[in-house]
Amino acid sequence: MNNIFDELHAPNGSVRAHYAPYQDWLQLMPAAYIAQKRAEADSAFHRYGITFAVYGENAGKERLIPFDIVPRIIPAHEWAMLETGLRQRVNALNAFLLDIYGQQRIIKAGLIPPEQVFCNAQYRPEMQGVAVRNNIYAHIAGIDIVRASLPGGEAAYYVLEDNLRVPSGVSYMLENRRMMMRLFPELFGRYKVRPVEHYPDLLLDTLRQASPAGAHEPTVVVLTPGAYNSAYFEHAFLAQQMGVELVEGKDLYVHDETLFMRTTQGPQRVDVIYRRIDDDFLDPLAFRADSALGVPGLLSVIRSGRVTLANAIGTGVADDKSIYPYVPDMVRFYLDEEPIIHNVPTYQCRKPEDLSYVLANMHELVVKETHGAGGYGMLVGPASTKAEVEDFKLRVKADPAKYIAQPTLALSACPTFVESGIAPRHIDLRPFVLSGKEVRMAPGGLTRVALKAGSLVVNSSQGGGTKDTWVLGE
Repeated sequence: MNNIFDELHAPNGSVRAHYAPYQDWLQLMPAAYIAQKRAEADSAFHRYGITFAVYGENAGKERLIPFDIVPRIIPAHEWAMLETGLRQRVNALNAFLLDIYGQQRIIKAGLIPPEQVFCNAQYRPEMQGVAVRNNIYAHIAGIDIVRASLPGGEAAYYVLEDNLRVPSGVSYMLENRRMMMRLFPELFGRYKVRPVEHYPDLLLDTLRQASPAGAHEPTVVVLTPGAYNSAYFEHAFLAQQMGVELVEGKDLYVHDETLFMRTTQGPQRVDVIYRRIDDDFLDPLAFRADSALGVPGLLSVIRSGRVTLANAIGTGVADDKSIYPYVPDMVRFYLDEEPIIHNVPTYQCRKPEDLSYVLANMHELVVKETHGAGGYGMLVGPASTKAEVEDFKLRVKADPAKYIAQPTLALSACPTFVESGIAPRHIDLRPFVLSGKEVRMAPGGLTRVALKAGSLVVNSSQGGGTKDTWVLGE
């Protein structure tokens, strides 16, 4: 693929200024020293239990997410633009959620077809007209960003996906930084790297701000599906870092439209839940009756305003891939601003003209299920066989509304340690954006890297790894 932005090298082959101190240091380091440090990192991640569960054919296994010791470095001016753009985007998404569960102005204005919202599986009519604290639905957002070149264009930052339901990965952002500081303290003497370790404090403060009116010392809990969930390490890690209880549904109960936690000292009222459970499983009285993960009656407590759920029920409608193409319109409609970080051009297969184009050009496109996640339910046309493309065409024709398509992006490449040494590998970035009385974020986020040569799929479930992300100070 041509026109790939090289994070390390300028077009003339010189090392970019913000990578120069790292490159100078790396050239002084013996290969044996680097190999030893890589082994230390792997050993430490295993020792601390920093793994994720594998689903599918290897179900039941715990796997280490590969950690790469070459950092991804972002200059201060680039991060300033990204931070402003992320704040804008998340404000617009929260305004959209408040609107569709309220006055529905954007639908009445004809900017979004009503069926795109009301027929969406993530839309929850049970939340219609329910007041949410501080008018915030998505307290925690993980926005996937890539620096990429569109066919024939210059490299720029684009939003690839908005994750507003139960975005994961922030624990790896924090542990990657700890690991780099432990392994290479001398590098942090060469760089003014902005800290990220205060993220749990920001998160706890954001959650406390969301507490119901009158809760002066709010009790916050992290609600997990349990130890068999793929992100359980993160649930336990964040609860421990915030100094709050990690609970399962069986630890909570509803009485008199109030939520309580069972403790050894007796019942304790709960004011805020940082939930890591999907909507369907939260309340068996309102959603899936067979759910053993949730709390019977929880929705009634939310409706009464006596507990805040972060993120709110029904938030997922705003991060669905079928809604993604409308986010720039949301920015203009609610904020009266032009988007700072642009979307990737997107074909909506529910539209006959878009469907015709996608079917004729599928071998050049990335096609995604609107409800897909984790790198599943998608086709990367240029990396697929003719038979795979033809098979996917049949799936799209059978239910076009379930699919969108985008140009295959030339994702930027960052130096990465692989078996043969250091080589460029494609990366993305997931900053974590917190919405309370103001929108805040730790500088940077989780950089994910596709470890297979030529691969564009960075998801850990698909063999991707992670890097520490350094945002430089001024």
